[in-house]
Amino acid sequence: MKKILITGATGFLGGAVAAELIAAGDVGKLLLLARSNHEKSALDRVKDNLSKFGVNSQQLAKLTPQQIIEGDLSKPEKFLSDARLDQADGVINCAAIASFGNNPLIWKVNVEGTFQLASRMSRVAGLKRFVHIGTAMSCTPDPDTNVVEATNPTQRKKHIVEYTWSKSTIEQMITEHLPGFPLVIARPSIVVGHTEHGCVPSASIFWVFRMALRLGKFMCNLEDRIDVIPVDYCARAIIKLLQVPELEYPVYHISSGRQSSVTFAEIDRAMAQASGTRPLAHDYQKVGYKELTREKSNFKTLFGDCNEKIVLKSMSLYGEFSKLNVTFDNEKILKLGMPASPRFTDYIDICYKSVKDKTLSELMAIDFK
Repeated sequence: MKKILITGATGFLGGAVAAELIAAGDVGKLLLLARSNHEKSALDRVKDNLSKFGVNSQQLAKLTPQQIIEGDLSKPEKFLSDARLDQADGVINCAAIASFGNNPLIWKVNVEGTFQLASRMSRVAGLKRFVHIGTAMSCTPDPDTNVVEATNPTQRKKHIVEYTWSKSTIEQMITEHLPGFPLVIARPSIVVGHTEHGCVPSASIFWVFRMALRLGKFMCNLEDRIDVIPVDYCARAIIKLLQVPELEYPVYHISSGRQSSVTFAEIDRAMAQASGTRPLAHDYQKVGYKELTREKSNFKTLFGDCNEKIVLKSMSLYGEFSKLNVTFDNEKILKLGMPASPRFTDYIDICYKSVKDKTLSELMAIDFK
């Protein structure tokens, strides 16, 4: 039986992809790349993560140690000789350091290790498709636009964070140095929450909205739009890109597009309804970063115990993203038969309730690891 290799199976998106394939009855086809740690085996870490996506104990019991390739893209030499890689006819490469902080492993994992994995898989005779997960922000979009997929090289100075620059770089490297490689690039927009499990699998980025609305001011207008998709929709679109017999394009956005994107005003109203509070409406203030820094003395009152320096850094980074007012064109993925994405405001209450008792510091940890 040919296998589907998924990297990043202990992460947010990789876990969602594996969970969707298991739900479809494909558990026996999976090969999962995962790290162990000093407390748990790689298999146990995978099972713990999949349980957050609702995979039940009977399904988890079907996963065997033979389906787990223990490895880490920061040290690819330790697993690239594993003969099980030659069984894969499809790869979904979700593994990455997705931090908006200055994690020293970003380049080593997202660029160097990923390129070594792609090079290794390029020598697998039966490989039909390598779906690489990038990010819609790798193209450094112009403000106030509906962005269409582009493959032009970008410059470091155009990127707000190292993460998006690393994603842009590895796309170019694989394309240029591995001619004939069956590469398809999936570029998700902003992935937040799960339509059934909220932020239980991960609270990545959701806390930004909660923080800004509690502060009552941020760097965007309330009428600006933001392109958000749930992780389960994103996972199903990625699987579609793996399984469709023929693809017309090398790059696909997985996004809400103009149709399903939402304004910050809509998010404000939905968050207020979920929390039982009053929408900000006319009380909201659009401000610059300097004005946000003046709120530092209020952070602990507003957010509880937190690292004020990291909170300010997050406001700077996410504030720059928020004021772009961009959406990412999704016509190509819709043409493959994917439905439109759920709107963020359709499931924001599930996200809110799933982490309402968590502190800001707890929620921020995953994005600044």
